[in-house]
Amino acid sequence: MIVFPAIDLKAGQVVRLAEGDMARATVYGDDPAAQAMLFAQAGAEHLHVVDLDGSFAGRAENRAAVEAIVESFPGYVQLGGGIRTREAVEGWFDLGVARIVMGTAALKDSEFVRDMAAEYPGGIVVAVDARDGMVATEGWAEVSDMPATDLARRFEDAGVAALLFTDIGRDGLLKGVNIDATVDLARRVDIPVIASGGVKGLDDIHLLSLHANDGIEGVITGRALYDGRLDLATAIAIANRA
Repeated sequence: MIVFPAIDLKAGQVVRLAEGDMARATVYGDDPAAQAMLFAQAGAEHLHVVDLDGSFAGRAENRAAVEAIVESFPGYVQLGGGIRTREAVEGWFDLGVARIVMGTAALKDSEFVRDMAAEYPGGIVVAVDARDGMVATEGWAEVSDMPATDLARRFEDAGVAALLFTDIGRDGLLKGVNIDATVDLARRVDIPVIASGGVKGLDDIHLLSLHANDGIEGVITGRALYDGRLDLATAIAIANRA
């Protein structure tokens, strides 16, 4: 199982939001590339980066910061946030991003996402961001009338690399991962699932690792790392035993 430390970008700074609310941002640093290197030194081989401003704008807003991260981080960078056009997808892959996460586009233009998944095998991750079980889009500002499982099933035969499932109601609040909902989704689809939202400590990593055979590919963690509640090297060691 993969542990993805998260770097969320807002105005070039490293931040964490509470429940996806841009007004509830905690700033953890102003050097994203340096933060990426700290994660690498702790043993991280994968990184999850989000252009938060881009999620709302529908276009790259923290490009310089992302470029610096990709250049400095020796592993694989997974990027999301406002990536909704072919040009954007091509540009990020050309820059060296390993996987691209698409959320709003997955709901509003599923054929486009399917086309990108076919064109870039193993390179597209579909974000299934849910509030009370329903898909949220536009940087989580809008909640649709589509159940999360229905969105996930749209892409079962599309060749996407993974589904990134986030329980928005737990994100950034250290409430613990919604294990039941995450594992239930993984069992219902034939696509690997990455858990996100609410990681509070090593127990979450351990519990998720027990379900690696159910299709849990990895877990994203942010605030618990920045607040010192989770030791990244220990989390990676637990995940590697899964």
